[in-house]
Amino acid sequence: MEKVTYKLDMFEGPLDLLLHLIDKSEIDIYNIPIKEITDQYMEYLDAMQELELDITSEFLVMAATLLSIKSQMLLPKPPVIEFEYDDYMMDEDYDPRSELVAKLVEYRKYKAIADHLRDKELERSLIYTREPEDLTPYVPIVVENPVKGLHVADLVYAFQRALRRMESRNLVAKIRKDEISVKDRMREVVDILEQSGGSIMFSRLIDRSESREGLVTTFLALLELMKVKAIVCYQHGLFEDIVIQAREEGKAHGFSTDEISY
Repeated sequence: MEKVTYKLDMFEGPLDLLLHLIDKSEIDIYNIPIKEITDQYMEYLDAMQELELDITSEFLVMAATLLSIKSQMLLPKPPVIEFEYDDYMMDEDYDPRSELVAKLVEYRKYKAIADHLRDKELERSLIYTREPEDLTPYVPIVVENPVKGLHVADLVYAFQRALRRMESRNLVAKIRKDEISVKDRMREVVDILEQSGGSIMFSRLIDRSESREGLVTTFLALLELMKVKAIVCYQHGLFEDIVIQAREEGKAHGFSTDEISY
């Protein structure tokens, strides 16, 4: 028959087992009844052997330690021997359980911390997280102040510099007087038509050196002459030069300019 071996994971070590026995019996850890705890500890090891469980060396070492402390507690205390130097005087209040108590107190602290961290781990495992998302579209758009960091004194200084630059410029205002009115230009066009045999091309009527005001005046004069039916304008083809022709010879001088005030 194949042998089955069980491993007991209930206690992590002999100190864990001792703390369990102390808490179970509600014993003061600073005043351990060593005989009672040793008996319970040995009963546990016997139960492990009956169940054919592996007993590590740590449990056996602790058993030996408990038996040693138990024997020291049962034996009568030796008489106090005074030596020549006080440093070698034996302490009559020495307790063989003190070293074991110190280990148990230290172990209890670490166990409490481990239990607290385990609870935190369990609490954190119940929280589900999601992958981080881009929250840029939800960030409010803050319009940056164009004069951020500037003081009133800076603005005044910049304004003064602009005024000095304006004063240093040589500003010359050129005022031009209208050289000819529309009425006068109408008479000039009629005279040019008479000299040209009653017709002339628009391109020959315009001088290249003429100003913009002169071009506008000539154009308005032609429109007024067409309005009073003194001339007629036409083209022989699309985008060709405009032909200006008097309607009847001698009638052009009979048009009236009284209604024209410019």
